[in-house]
Amino acid sequence: MSGACTNTLANLRGRIARIEAHGDAHDLTRVALGHAAADAALCGGLAVAAVHEVFAEGRQSATATGFVAGLAGRLTPRRPLVWVRQDFSEIESGALSMRGLCELGLDPRLVVTVRATDTDAALRTAADALACDALGVVVLEVWGPARQLDLVASRKLTLAAQASGVTALLLRVGAEPLPSTAETRWIVRAAHSPPSAPWHAWGAPMFDAQLVRNRHGPVGRWIMEWKSDECFFTEPATHPQPVAATPAHRPHQAAAIGQQRRAS
Repeated sequence: MSGACTNTLANLRGRIARIEAHGDAHDLTRVALGHAAADAALCGGLAVAAVHEVFAEGRQSATATGFVAGLAGRLTPRRPLVWVRQDFSEIESGALSMRGLCELGLDPRLVVTVRATDTDAALRTAADALACDALGVVVLEVWGPARQLDLVASRKLTLAAQASGVTALLLRVGAEPLPSTAETRWIVRAAHSPPSAPWHAWGAPMFDAQLVRNRHGPVGRWIMEWKSDECFFTEPATHPQPVAATPAHRPHQAAAIGQQRRAS
């Protein structure tokens, strides 16, 4: 082996060792999600320029898609987003709805969708997109147990994300978690939305989000509500139903009852 190849291999091994080390938690730039308990477990928020995995449990692909859209909205509110989808994903779950992404708080004008013929093409496209530092987030959506998404592929994506500063979100549907260099791994399920006002067609997006892998902190499971207008996650409201204020033109009920008692 030539000296140049030996040096390149040593540099790659050093970079991988730094990725897999646990002492660089404070060197990572993080974006707070808004959910206090989740942000505490994540040492302040989701790491930028890293790889994060989101798995849909069962038939929860729409839920996981919404959760990934929320993460992308927090990480890159004003920078372009590239969403790479395997063709089979579109066959199984349908095309991405730009109107739906808009209702979740994303700007459709900043979303670029790419359809790849297979897993290999999706991986190549995602890697090329991660090399573009003008982007904010690259979403790689692959359906099923793709053997190509192994530890080696995960390391390549992580190195590309670190080099460019672009965050990679891997959306996995119909797949089981495998060893990877991902910073975090989530399993997402739908949670019941709180009762909404009669004039609302549906409640706020609610996620049962389980953090099963966290390279620099504890894991946990939380109910996370997505605020589409403010673009952040939060804890569900204790009293989801709106409470009517006391009318200003008449006395408080307790005062009225007191007057009746004095009169009697």
